[in-house]
Order: sequence, then structure tokens, then C-alpha cells
Amino acid sequence: MNTRLVAAAIIVIAVLAAVALLAGRGAPSQPPATTTTTTQSPTATQTAQEQPSATPTETTTTTTPSGETTTTAKEATTTTTQQASKCKEEIELVVLTRHPADIQEKAKDLFLKSDIAKRFCITNVRFLPVPAGFWPTYIEKQSIDVAWGGGPTLFDDLYVKGLLRPLETKLALDAASQVPDRFAGMPLKRTDKDGRIYWVAAAIASFGFTVNTEVAQQLGFDVNKLNSWRSLASDDLGLILVQYGVPALAIANPLQSTSNTRIYEIILQAYGWEEGWRVLTLMAANARIEEGSAIVRDDVINGDVMVGITIDFYGYTAESLNPACRYILPQGETIVNGDPIAVTKSTKHPEAAEAFIAWVLTEGQKIWLDPNINRLPANPKVFETPEGQKRSDLKNAFYRAMKAKVIEFNDTLALETEFAMQLYFVATLVDQHDLLQRAWTELLKAYYIDHRIDEATFKALKQKLTDLVKYKDPVTGEERVFTLDDALRVNKILKEHINLKEAYMNAWREAAKQKYEEVLSALGS
Repeated sequence: MNTRLVAAAIIVIAVLAAVALLAGRGAPSQPPATTTTTTQSPTATQTAQEQPSATPTETTTTTTPSGETTTTAKEATTTTTQQASKCKEEIELVVLTRHPADIQEKAKDLFLKSDIAKRFCITNVRFLPVPAGFWPTYIEKQSIDVAWGGGPTLFDDLYVKGLLRPLETKLALDAASQVPDRFAGMPLKRTDKDGRIYWVAAAIASFGFTVNTEVAQQLGFDVNKLNSWRSLASDDLGLILVQYGVPALAIANPLQSTSNTRIYEIILQAYGWEEGWRVLTLMAANARIEEGSAIVRDDVINGDVMVGITIDFYGYTAESLNPACRYILPQGETIVNGDPIAVTKSTKHPEAAEAFIAWVLTEGQKIWLDPNINRLPANPKVFETPEGQKRSDLKNAFYRAMKAKVIEFNDTLALETEFAMQLYFVATLVDQHDLLQRAWTELLKAYYIDHRIDEATFKALKQKLTDLVKYKDPVTGEERVFTLDDALRVNKILKEHINLKEAYMNAWREAAKQKYEEVLSALGS
């Protein structure tokens, strides 16, 4: 009996102590239910590039007011991505590009927020906006992951030199399959004999010119006359220069613009080499020559010139920023092609590089829809998205470009003459531009204004002004004419011996100077 009393007393004391302890902690008499959610983490052996489960398991622990604890499990309904802490390596992709800053910034911002970037542990994208001529050196001398933008000729040059690697991951190949193989008769992918894809178009490009109709009206010029490349080399545009002292046309230095380089190559193939150079010479004589295609576009938007040669998206941007602007695609004298993206040979992160390409070809296609960018996407599925449905103008332009009347463009020929063509253009039309423009305006004035020469003399001097130059070859000492065959020869020499560049440019420069001075001399100037 005494033993039972002692045991009971101990129990009473323990209960009182427990009550006092709870009171001292300030515990509420009715604690609310609490829920703790824990997401199952991947194992330590999971690599940085492994894809996490699309339905990770969540465990939920609940404490009820009565103090009962229950644990339940459920599947998450959304796909999760790895946290940076789970990545073995944080990757910075290095991208060679010819795209302007607005595209770079938009792409970087959207991509780094994407699931793909997180999944492949890509924490930064560093763009290198390097001139096209330096791309091979950059790829050979340092680690470059991706090449993006600059036109198919540039990418075919990289492909021929073995500086690109084929797409290999299912992610990138599935994305590339959404891009048509051809568009308006032109390839949107470069494949080898085994069908491996080395580059794929990320956007569509056409080439034409943009007209400011308000400026044309002020000048009393009929814009319907501007319908071909030859119309930009016309006497009518030259007479505006004579009358007002300022050019009505703007073009760009080919060494500073891949899109303008492509336009010059189109003209040389549309009209033939000799006639094409006559058109290019008079276009340069009618124009102000800018150090970049974006400046040409802005000249038209701002009304500084009546017309400027532009890639299509610069034309669409001009139309959106200034309703007086109109983009014109010269029918039967242009091409429509793809603007590529590719993995380079020197990448240290091939899977991450292909992941970036996959994003550009799918979700990243929305970049082109931005009102400040206005490019034609390569993947037409983007027009099915909510963003794409708002850009019926671009969708219509996409299908117009698909049906455009184009020339049969020889990409190999363009590649085999491009460097020599660019240097010849600069030496004869840019470096001697003041003298060329003076000779052209004096010739126009003598015939149309002063009536000092007859039509036959005018035509003869115009032909002399636009003739391909005769020059002394700095290597062989022979007198040469810059024909297509000569351009092929010189291009090959310059590719192997870049140190001869200035020697050839000096020879062409002096020959052009002599030719222009002879025209002025014949006019008594």
C-alpha cells in the first residue's frame, strides 16, 4: 500500500513538472497545424548534365492540433531543374557572332532564365562580336563554343576548313528537324555525305533595299522607279547628287558588313561579273559609304538618304519605326537564305553548346518576334505561340519570302572570290570614293546640265569609269584585268599569303585612281 502511494506521488509530480515546463516555454494551448515540404535531391553521383526526374517525389509532414504526425508522399506536377549547387561545373558559353547588341542582350537574358540553361549548368553567355575574317583564327587559337549569325558563306568557309563539328545530341537534332531543309530554293542546313548536320539556319534572311517615301516625295522622285539593283546605279540618282550636293543612296563597306557583302555578291551573280561591277561602281558613285549596315538603315529611317541597301529585318525595323519607310525585294535579282548557327571545333562544352543551339531553334525563336528586332524565324512553329500570333506582319513576310522570285545563287563561287572581291571593292570604290564621285558628277553635269558632250561621248566615258581596272600584278609583274578568273586566282593567293593583301590593294587603288583621273581629264577637269 505504501508502495502504491509513492508511485502515485511520483506520477503527480512528473505531470506538474511537465505543465510548468510548457508554461515556461510559452507554448500555446492549441498549436496550429504545421507543414514541412522536402523535395528529394539527386544522388551525389548525378552528373552536372543529367536531366532531373520530370516528376520528383515530394514528402509532406503534417502536425495536427492533437499532436498527431502524419507523412504523405505525392508526385510534383511540374518539371523542376537542378540548382546551381548541384552542378559539378558552372559553364560559360563563348559565342562568336555577327548579331548586333540588341539580339545578343535579348538572347542572353531569355536563355539564362530557361530550363535548358539551368539543366546544363550554363550560368553565362559571353558574346564575341568579331569581324568575320577573324573567326577562323579565334576558333583555332582559343576555346569557342558556338558560332551564330553572319550568313552561309561565312559558315561554309568554316565548314570547309574543318572548324565546325556536327550536331550529335538528340536534343539538338530534334530541334534542327523543326527547321525546313530548304526555303525559297536555298538550303537551310549544311550536311556532309553521311547526312550529319554542321550548321542549321536560326533565322531567314532576304536582301533588298529600304526606301523612305517621304524623302522621295520631297525630292520629287517616283519611288516606283526603284525596283532593281540597276535602279540604284541610275543616272537619275546621280542627278540628285548633282542638284543637291548630297547622295540619295547609302551602302556599307563590305569589310564591315556581311549582309552588304552578300548583296554585292548577289549583284555580281545576277548581272554577271563585268556588268555587275559596272552596277556596283555606279552605286558607289551615287552613294555615301558607311562603316556598317546598321548605319545605312538609320540613314533611311532618319531621312538622311532616300534609299539604302538592307537585309530584310533592317527593312522591317525601318517600317515599324518610320511608317514612311518601305522594304523592297527586287524580284528575280535576289536570294533568300538561312542565317546559321553551329558548334565550333574548339568547344570544351559540346553538350552545353548543342543545348544552346536547341534553345535558339525552338523557344529562342521568339527573339526574332521582338518589335525592335523583326527577323524572320527559321522555325515556323513559333507563329503558333501566343507571341507569334501577335506578329501576323512577320508571318506574312515569312510566306512572301518563301514565294519570292530568286536567282540561282552559286554559294561556292561566292566563297571562292569573296575576300578578293571585298578588298577590290574597298581599294577601288571606298578608298578612291571622293575621286570616283567627282568624276561621276562631272560627267553627269557635262551631259545633262551643261550639254557640253554628246550622248556617244557620255556613254563612252561612263563605260570607262566603270571598266574593271587594269593593274600590274605585284607578284608576277604581269598586267592583269580583274576578271572573274583573276579574282579566283587572287583570292587563292591571298588565302595562302595574307601578307600580300596590301600589295594587291595598292595596285588596284592606283589603277582606279588613274582611270578616274582620265575621265576627269577628258572632261577638261
